Amino acid sequence: MKRGLHSIHTRLFLLFLFCMLGLLLIVSALYYKRTTDQLHQKIGEIAQKNFSQTMDLFDLLLKGYDSLTKSLNGNPDLQRLLQAPPTQDSALRMINERTITNLIGAIYYSREDTIGIHVVANSGTIYSYGNSMSVIDPGFANSSWYRSIRESSGEMVWLGVKEHSIIDQAEKRPVFAFGRPLYDLHEHRPIGIVLIETDPKPILSGLANLSLSPRSEVYILSKAKQVMAVSAQTPKELSVADYWSDALGEGEVRVDPQAGRLIVASKPSMADWQVVSSTPDTDLNVEQDQMKRFLLLVISVLVVVSTALATFVSRTISSPLKRLIQQMKQVERGNFRGLLHVKSYEEINILVASFNQMVNRMDELIERVKAVSISEKNAQLLALQSQVNPHFLYNTLDMIYWMLDEKGNERLGKVVLSLSHMFRYSSHWEGSSEVWLRDELEQIRDYLTIIEARLEGRVSVEMDVDPAWEHIRLPKMTLQPAIENAVKHGLERLDRPGVLRVYAKADDRQLRLYVEDNGSGMEPHVLDRLRRSLGTNAVPMGEEEAGRAMAVKDGETRRGGIGLQNVHRRLGLMFGEAYGLRIDSSPGAGTTVTISMPLPGEGGTQA
Repeated sequence: MKRGLHSIHTRLFLLFLFCMLGLLLIVSALYYKRTTDQLHQKIGEIAQKNFSQTMDLFDLLLKGYDSLTKSLNGNPDLQRLLQAPPTQDSALRMINERTITNLIGAIYYSREDTIGIHVVANSGTIYSYGNSMSVIDPGFANSSWYRSIRESSGEMVWLGVKEHSIIDQAEKRPVFAFGRPLYDLHEHRPIGIVLIETDPKPILSGLANLSLSPRSEVYILSKAKQVMAVSAQTPKELSVADYWSDALGEGEVRVDPQAGRLIVASKPSMADWQVVSSTPDTDLNVEQDQMKRFLLLVISVLVVVSTALATFVSRTISSPLKRLIQQMKQVERGNFRGLLHVKSYEEINILVASFNQMVNRMDELIERVKAVSISEKNAQLLALQSQVNPHFLYNTLDMIYWMLDEKGNERLGKVVLSLSHMFRYSSHWEGSSEVWLRDELEQIRDYLTIIEARLEGRVSVEMDVDPAWEHIRLPKMTLQPAIENAVKHGLERLDRPGVLRVYAKADDRQLRLYVEDNGSGMEPHVLDRLRRSLGTNAVPMGEEEAGRAMAVKDGETRRGGIGLQNVHRRLGLMFGEAYGLRIDSSPGAGTTVTISMPLPGEGGTQA
């Protein structure tokens, strides 16, 4: 489990998943908060608009009621009859009552919502007009509503919505009651009161219009903080007096979120009321709860999608790496033949391609080391086969040199000594087939000493190799085959003085050794065949195969081409295919053999 948590697949999965979920939660929270704020703002705007319209309706309705009472108070006949002294004449008394009743009836029928109009004179006489036979409450004079109207200074007294008539015991319908005192317009003294009861539906309809939800509770509170009317719903046991605000102005709408409820209050201009709406937050949050459920559903779907995406992305990165690790284990076991093929992100594709290239290169280097080892063993075998008792030959040549030295033949003694050094160098293959360039040049000087003596001065030799390059390592017997071919096939048969030049040039990456002669050169077809023979990557040859190998020059078959092929192959095995021999020649102008090898640190096996 610990290893699984540290794997790139698990970590990428968790990182991608947490990033996606974190971003998702942040966006969801911001969206939810923004939507909630907009919803509350919208509810507040709707509440303010509804309350403003309802307050206008209440003002219009109350203004009509106020005009209704003023029409009674301003009627001169009614004022005269109410102030007339009591009479014993029953006929006159009946005429006066009928006149007052007719006046009240005219007002009654001026509005369709009127249920009853009751005029009470100071003498206690009651004049009523309604839709049914009135049964006046005998104790009305002791009731609170009667006292509140009598104590009024002439202002309208709004009594509120009642379950039934407050004065007519026969009227059981709900009523909206209000009244005011009647004054003598000349002496400005009270002459009685008027009580009007109307249908409460307009009031209750207005309250219902202020409901923001089915469980909203709408109240009309008096200045004494008493409930004058309530919406159709049964009010809960709340302290509605706490909803009263002394700072609320006429026509102003106040939206006040409280604990668990939204309180909206306003005040009409025609009455000292406060209309208050109380709505539970749970009702207001219905749309919000729906949005919350929708968000939870969307978040759940996005979590599943995020998990799937995290799994896909982590696998697309980790799967190629796992395959790469498996292939690396195969390489650890020595299997260099397998190639890994993946299609993933560009960086992983580059990594896999580099790994495949590295494995191929390792395989090539291993094969090259094997080939170099085989070539070295074959070269040692050929050298052993070509020498007959080398130590006996060294001792014999040394003995001849001292005999010639005693006789004073220094020239011939120098040739014999050079031949002894050559045989000693060419037959010594212990340790490695690589030598220093200075050793190779020293061996060439011995060889050229013999050549100069044999050709009796017809060939001059020039050597120009900077001592700075003498520490370079190269295959043994690299220069001699090229010099031997130059002397044998280019300079030996000249009818003019021959020149053999051995020099070196270097650039930033490689060193080039040149063996140049001014001999007879090669025909183009011969040069082409020789170049093709150098381009082949033949296996090391045995003695019989080497003896049958020929180099064609000037139409004749000559031995020696096998030496250049061997040198070219050994240079390629030691330094790489980019290095080796190059031959340039023109008929009559001579031949140049270029030997290229890397500088130390650029490749190969430089010490």
